Amino acid sequence: MALKAVLFDMDGVIVDTEPLHKKAYFLMFEKVGIQVSQELYNSYTGQSTLEICKDLVAKFDLTLQATELVDSKRAFFKELFFSDDNDLALLTGVLELIKNYYENGVTLVLASSASMVTIDNVFNKFDLNKYFKGKISGADLKASKPHPEIFLKAADIAGFDKKECLVIEDSTNGIKAAYDGGIYCVAYKSEHSKEQDYSLAEKVISNYAEIKYDLVKDVV
Repeated sequence: MALKAVLFDMDGVIVDTEPLHKKAYFLMFEKVGIQVSQELYNSYTGQSTLEICKDLVAKFDLTLQATELVDSKRAFFKELFFSDDNDLALLTGVLELIKNYYENGVTLVLASSASMVTIDNVFNKFDLNKYFKGKISGADLKASKPHPEIFLKAADIAGFDKKECLVIEDSTNGIKAAYDGGIYCVAYKSEHSKEQDYSLAEKVISNYAEIKYDLVKDVV
């Protein structure tokens, strides 16, 4: 089959919001009085904020509701996102890749664990909406990555069989979601993706020039 649609993750794939997320999470951890190890934090990469906060409530036996932790973390993130001193930028080569797919008639769908508010803020800031047919937030779904639901729904939004789609991911949980959904997955191994497992991906790259349309149009 020929490639018809590309399903993009956002954090660590399109834009590196991870430093802002990490800072927001650790401000929240401090606020609620818990000590979260770097190892535990790394294991949450790719999961929705609600699922992470549910796990924290259980692990640390907190009396707070998971939704209260979510609200706190998101408030910190919003403050950091709109502060004048953040140096948020698109990842190297990703805008060229998005344009390359778009100009070759490939349908693009965003499938991210981030909240839709964050997705919209990023897309508006970098003027990306015109390239994408749709956007889906894992925060609005019953199951979080590594469950494949988000990518299967993204394929539906794209309007193509999953065998005609390609996923670009950078996290262990996201790659497993694509694998379990039976969708060809490219793992983007960047300096921002720490201690992630790429073993279930069909292809691992560190430069977006490696997956321009002409190079991947027949891989799915």
